[in-house]
Amino acid sequence: MNSLGKLGEMRACEYLESKHYKLVDYNYSTRFGEIDLIMKKGKYICFIEVKTRNANSIAEPREFVDYKKQQKIITTAEIYLSQNETKLQPRFDVVEVICQNNSIKSIKHLENAFELY
Repeated sequence: MNSLGKLGEMRACEYLESKHYKLVDYNYSTRFGEIDLIMKKGKYICFIEVKTRNANSIAEPREFVDYKKQQKIITTAEIYLSQNETKLQPRFDVVEVICQNNSIKSIKHLENAFELY
């Protein structure tokens, strides 16, 4: 992962913690894919994809979380849940981090960005 992506993940985690999310795991990886952040809040366990892009990117960061990427995240989350029992409701979120001149310009949290099909 590039340093901009790593910075985006760190800032997204800090942002969510400021919104009372609790970090459970990060960069959880299986042979099927990776989940950037796994966090808890209230009745939810959130599987969070962080997308960091420059302000002059050709598309919104969320647009890079296509159907194929969503399926990888869902499969990886199912493996996580099979290994880590919880009564919390799973939810899939996306955090968009926009950078300009190597600093964070904005962070947008999209709750329930996609669902199991």
